[in-house]
Amino acid sequence: MTRGDVVRVLVSLVIATASTRAQPPDQKPLAFEVASVKSNRTEAPATTLFPLGPGDAYAATGGRFRATNQPLILFVRFAYRLGSGDLLDLPKWVFEDRFDIEGRANGDQTKDQMRLMMRSLLMERFKLAVHTTQQTQSIFDLTLVKAGQMGPQLRAHRTDDACDSGLTSAQLTKLPSLSSSSPSIFQLPTFPCGSIGFVTTGIGDRMRIVGNGQPMDRFADLLRGTFTGIDRHIRDRTGLAGTFDLALEWSRSSDVVPTPNSEPSDAPPPFIDALQRQLGLKLTSTKGPVDVLVIDHVEKPTPD
Repeated sequence: MTRGDVVRVLVSLVIATASTRAQPPDQKPLAFEVASVKSNRTEAPATTLFPLGPGDAYAATGGRFRATNQPLILFVRFAYRLGSGDLLDLPKWVFEDRFDIEGRANGDQTKDQMRLMMRSLLMERFKLAVHTTQQTQSIFDLTLVKAGQMGPQLRAHRTDDACDSGLTSAQLTKLPSLSSSSPSIFQLPTFPCGSIGFVTTGIGDRMRIVGNGQPMDRFADLLRGTFTGIDRHIRDRTGLAGTFDLALEWSRSSDVVPTPNSEPSDAPPPFIDALQRQLGLKLTSTKGPVDVLVIDHVEKPTPD
């Protein structure tokens, strides 16, 4: 192991749900029943059977995890639900070397359970060692634009609503636009219960977040990243208790190219405007405590 293989680096950490926090000391850590790690030096395209983004939604895989020709940094971000920034002084191989990782769990797992299994694999095979601390940083507070008033695409989750088992990726990309001329979010096909995630629309730079039965602090956690352009942690200060259904659609580009046969009103607004118009929410700059992940050690794995 070279000097560059041992690092100590601070990384902003999103601790979004209880299931991704440290498990009780008397509980055996979740781990794949069978797993393999292989170096990949081919020019083959990167693939993944299991989505590695920050959202919860995914198609059931029967407990199988597979990602090929991916850098280690992607697996670390997945395991700890990290944003795309704040990674400093890691050795180059963490970003450049590619790996195939496969794992199998006992039956279908939630995405957070898969994250915990990936943590166990990283600790065992890459000797990843981490701990958490807290720092005061510049952050955003997520608040209501008008006290007590939610936007048209945000509502309290109804426990008597029938919940779908989930939509396929193809179905999600075919959902209609959430512009003023489109159906209400609540007339769209049901999104998986207890899930929230980014949905690509297949239309240029148009992006969407859809959530079903989610607390507002989970939504706030999801907003930081390259998809939204928000580079700080976001703290829920909406005062909205319980769980909510929501959909947010925006353009990642200020110059939206209209699609054939579309009206100018069909183009979604930039993210901050969409947040206010569609959900009745805004971001206010402030300072506050942020949980920080300290990566103490990482090294290249031994071959299978």
